Amino acid sequence: MFSRTYRLVRGKSIFGLIMAVLLILTGCGGQQAEQKPAEQPTADAGKPYVVKHAMGETEVKGTPQKVVVLTNEGTEAVLALGIKPVGAVQSWTGNPFYDHIKAEMEGVQVLGMEDQPNLEAIAALKPDIILGNKMRHEKIYEQLSKIAPTVYSETLRGKWKDNFKLYAEALNKKAEGEKVLADWDKRIAEFKEKAGDKLSTKVSIVRFMPGRVRIYYKDTFSGIILQELGVARPESQNKEEFAAEVTKERIPEMDGDILFYFSYETGNGEASKLEQEWTNDPLWKNLNVVKNNKAYKVDDVIWNTAGGVKAANLLLDDLSKYIIEGK
Repeated sequence: MFSRTYRLVRGKSIFGLIMAVLLILTGCGGQQAEQKPAEQPTADAGKPYVVKHAMGETEVKGTPQKVVVLTNEGTEAVLALGIKPVGAVQSWTGNPFYDHIKAEMEGVQVLGMEDQPNLEAIAALKPDIILGNKMRHEKIYEQLSKIAPTVYSETLRGKWKDNFKLYAEALNKKAEGEKVLADWDKRIAEFKEKAGDKLSTKVSIVRFMPGRVRIYYKDTFSGIILQELGVARPESQNKEEFAAEVTKERIPEMDGDILFYFSYETGNGEASKLEQEWTNDPLWKNLNVVKNNKAYKVDDVIWNTAGGVKAANLLLDDLSKYIIEGK
């Protein structure tokens, strides 16, 4: 009797133990099912890498997620690489950003102007990387470097492709950057093929600014693109220089087969007023290019002020329209 009772008790105990273990395992499984998905990797993910730039060398801990950019051409580069910055400087004539990037920049924190970025606002964003430029921001490099790893391009004048390569490297987007530049090279080759003999068209470039007028030569944003395309320039503008500020007496130097002019308007109307004054001058009206109805007003932002990869592609659209299509 005792033995039978013992066996029953012992059997129930073992059964109870098995059930308890099953309940524990089931509970653990339920808890695992309720766990939240793993968080996305931060800038600390991945191997550190070193970027050589205008101010020396900077170590970046991993692919940056929170990017701050302090130049307008740099903003275009970041966007072209598929990244929306957390903060960027205001466009020179935008409100706050140029029309051609405004939609992509919705919600991006404005960090002051390119020549005077707001350091407190930058620090508040706790960025993973800061992209700046030696020509603009040399004096604040040390301050920025204390906020986050900081990489500087050397200059801005006509160097958008060199700067783009640097930004792509700094953001660990080298492959993406190579794709963007390969697409650009393809467009250049297609333009040359379609243009044919029209590459000999002599293109003149003029800019109106508040209180001054410039003839632009080869070492400018638009001038460098024309060189890359192999498009000719008037003899008086075929110089390895930036530009010349001119008086009305030098209007004859603006002649060419095609004239592109644009005005840097800051909102007070001064550049537009100067443009009207000059384009109504007898010397302007006497230009062969004007008489032939080949003087075209184009967008200052695209042809000069923005200075980035997106503007370069839009400028190429204009050149295709006016030189190849003859519109």
